[in-house]
Amino acid sequence: MERYLCIHGHFYQPPRENPWLEAVELQDSAFPYHDWNERLTAECYAPNATARVLDNEGRIVDIVNNYSRISFNFGPTLLAWMGENAPDVLAAIVDADKQSRERFSGHGSAVAQAYNHTILPLSNRRDKVTQVLWGIRDFEHRFGRKPEGLWLPECAADTESLDVLAELGIQFTILSPFQASKVRRMGEVDWQDVNGGRIDPSRPYRVNLPSGRNIAVFFYDGPVAKAVAFEQLLNDGAGFAHRLMDGYDDGRDWAQLMHIATDGESYGHHHRYGEMALAFALNHIETNKLARLTNYGEFLEKHPPTHEAQIHENSAWSCSHGVERWHKDCGCNSGGRPGWDQRWRQPLRDALDWLRDQVAPAFEAKAKEFFKDPWQARNEYIAVILDRSDEGVARFFQQQAGRKLSDEEQVSCLRLLELQRHAMLMFTSCGWFFDELSGLETVQVIQYAGRVLQLAQNALEQNLEPGFLDRLAKARSNLAEHRDGRHIYEKFVKPAIMDREKLGAHFAVSSLFESYGDKARIYKFTFEQQERRLFEAGKAQLIVGRSKVTFETTRASDVLSYAALHFGDHNVNGGVRFFRGPEAFQELVTEFSDAFSRADFPQVIRLMDRHFGESNYSLKYLFRDEQRKILQQILASTGEDLESRYRQITDQYTPLMRFLKDIGAPLPSALKTAAVFILNTDLRRKFQEDDPDPDRLRALSEKAQTDNAELNRDELGYAIKAHMDRRLERLTATPDDVALLTRTAEIAEIVRAMGLEVNLWKTQNLFFQLLNRVVPLQRERAGRGDATAETWLRQFAKLGDQLGFKVNGFNG
Repeated sequence: MERYLCIHGHFYQPPRENPWLEAVELQDSAFPYHDWNERLTAECYAPNATARVLDNEGRIVDIVNNYSRISFNFGPTLLAWMGENAPDVLAAIVDADKQSRERFSGHGSAVAQAYNHTILPLSNRRDKVTQVLWGIRDFEHRFGRKPEGLWLPECAADTESLDVLAELGIQFTILSPFQASKVRRMGEVDWQDVNGGRIDPSRPYRVNLPSGRNIAVFFYDGPVAKAVAFEQLLNDGAGFAHRLMDGYDDGRDWAQLMHIATDGESYGHHHRYGEMALAFALNHIETNKLARLTNYGEFLEKHPPTHEAQIHENSAWSCSHGVERWHKDCGCNSGGRPGWDQRWRQPLRDALDWLRDQVAPAFEAKAKEFFKDPWQARNEYIAVILDRSDEGVARFFQQQAGRKLSDEEQVSCLRLLELQRHAMLMFTSCGWFFDELSGLETVQVIQYAGRVLQLAQNALEQNLEPGFLDRLAKARSNLAEHRDGRHIYEKFVKPAIMDREKLGAHFAVSSLFESYGDKARIYKFTFEQQERRLFEAGKAQLIVGRSKVTFETTRASDVLSYAALHFGDHNVNGGVRFFRGPEAFQELVTEFSDAFSRADFPQVIRLMDRHFGESNYSLKYLFRDEQRKILQQILASTGEDLESRYRQITDQYTPLMRFLKDIGAPLPSALKTAAVFILNTDLRRKFQEDDPDPDRLRALSEKAQTDNAELNRDELGYAIKAHMDRRLERLTATPDDVALLTRTAEIAEIVRAMGLEVNLWKTQNLFFQLLNRVVPLQRERAGRGDATAETWLRQFAKLGDQLGFKVNGFNG
């Protein structure tokens, strides 16, 4: 009988956006990347779109899109981030789904996912419907087709959740073998007990539901999936392929499906180069015809269920206790923290459940003033989330509102619906998955709750914060300094809560360092300058102005007056208040300008206090990215001063350092520090040039090796990566430029000799495009005796060799 193979990757990151800015802020823990989404994209999501296939010598022989040959799902909130921050990667994922339809009998490999990864068995039916519906609509928006299957977050399942999937047109889902309870052949009476993961994973099963509907379930191969995740199986592509083939049983007399499901991040992030092991295994199995690659949709069409199954209610793939991990101290945790407990999980969920249930009836009552059906409006709000244009919002209100709404009423409606969106985001599963209440993911869900509290106050006039904090205080941290949930809220959430005054302060302070136009966009906020005065006295600057700020998500807007004073270093003082009319604003301008013109800075500070009161801000209150950017500007002059001093020391004492080296004497640490700093600086500067002199680069590189200098690998590696990417981009734009190609090959040779580990992923991708697009043309020219084409092919082969490609035959 035929052998089929399907590998499913669950690619997901929790939503990380600041609930008020609707953007992911700088996360230092993800260094050298901006944030964890960016890091995971660089280490996993992008590499799987261009996975390297290596030969026995470790040279690149092909680059393939893994997604087109596996089954996969991506979290909708991750794809939304990707659409704005990595559109090329998203395009490759969508294109892979199109390729898979051609490969797998019209069935795409992409699978939908419940929207923001909530544990559906712990949700009420109304939230289950919205989560699944939003996941389906997001999928249709991204992939241009209806999904056949849907991934349940953490594979968490109960009968009601499966029924919601079936009701909304989903044909199949994927579960752990340990979630199966009983099976039987269709038409038979007796059930077979398959507890403990003993179900045969080689076929799909039908689960019949009380509603009369049914859904197909694929229970994946548990041991092999576990080996991928925890047993280093991805260290060797050949070993991975062999283990997959061991999953078949010659004793089966039906078409066998060998399939596994794992975190997609296993392929590149959790296991470095895991995407290459996956590519090698698939290539090896397909090339040697050991099994036929397929996806779940195709296999289900060709081999519909012959058996039915019953599942364990409230079960999941990552908790052996059911779904306890997401509301109880069940013993499941990340490990490595003896003495810690997770008793905080239950009071955290209790607090969030209470908050959800408090706002729900108030939302329904208020929303009935505007919508024909408030909960149907919530379901359809996904259309606005996916298209927040004026046309998209107008279309939504035209379809859902019971009457024509004023601008103010539309603002109220959008606030109500944003309240509901955040009331679901606060149940994102990662808030309970890890070990500590003060962890990044748990603070994130509490921040979503903070946004719900703010919107409940603004849209419903409900002050729910005291009751919420009383319940949250019952959640105890494992860390003494964080105490409990109330303290964590006050420490991490309260300062992050954003209002338009804080936004105005950010605009005021940052405008001393940024040249904003008449209309500026900062995150999801639009600032329209109405008046702006800038005064300067030496290094000191004063700015006074007024601006209209609009939150694009809710369309709410206000006009703010502001002033900000910069003394020329990191000392900045700014204030903001709501606009009180032209006369009050003119008085503000006059008083500030008079005091500043006399250089009476103490008086300017007193005016700040008088006009703005407690609404007084410094660099500490800026959004993290802008704060870091401004600090870099301020520190730039410090860096220049340090470089000047180090260079003076190096130039003055170079003869002495050479003498000490000649006689084998140790170099004083102060001199060594100065010399290494200057060497790293010079190397970095060279790679920042568009076309550095190779001889100078080679000399600096050789000096580093001769002096055994400690290179700044992160900083220098980033500069080299950026330089090589730029060179290949230019070469892609002008592929016939032999001089550019020759110089690029020479610099690549120098880079390789430096022995640094540089991420040349993009450079290699561009080279591979040239290999497929331009090499055939150059070979044709060379075959006709074109000497320039022969030179081009030789230099291209040299470049490929330095970039790690198998280059036999490139030069014709």
